[in-house]
Amino acid sequence: MQKDIKELLKNYKDESVELSSNHANKFEDLLQKEMHPQNSKNKNFKWFSIAASIVLLVSLGVKFYPTKTIEVDPLTTSKEISLGSISPEFQTIEKYYKNSINIEISQLEMTDDNKDIVDGYLIKIAELTKEYKSLTKELNIKGVNDATIDALISNLQLRLQLLKRLKKQLKQLKNLNDKQNETQII
Repeated sequence: MQKDIKELLKNYKDESVELSSNHANKFEDLLQKEMHPQNSKNKNFKWFSIAASIVLLVSLGVKFYPTKTIEVDPLTTSKEISLGSISPEFQTIEKYYKNSINIEISQLEMTDDNKDIVDGYLIKIAELTKEYKSLTKELNIKGVNDATIDALISNLQLRLQLLKRLKKQLKQLKNLNDKQNETQII
């Protein structure tokens, strides 16, 4: 095959081709087009920026569009009544019990051995919390009365007692497990 190419080249005559005076400029233009093609990304980016601007304007229009608002007279609206809003003494009692309950819950040590016991107590406490909320609603509907106030305080006391009882049972369970481990080691 190399011989064939050599034979072809022997008969080849150099034709002198005259280049135009613009040849260098045309070549540079073609080279620029090949090396740096115009991206369609610029066109897509323009459309994207237009769409983003429209979305921004529409969302701002929705946000700040004036709507009818009903002005409420602050004197005619009543605050929601809770145990703590009745008097400063009740507020102190409510804060004491709620803080004590939260402290007791935070001090619980949950393990695989006591998980069932803790879950049972927490379910009872959740039911009491739900009852406390319904008593607060009743206080708002019926107004302040001794029976509802006593029920709210009793509810808080009962939740705290349950948590203390749970803590005591967990200690007993831990001591029992420690004794069993000691006897197994010996």
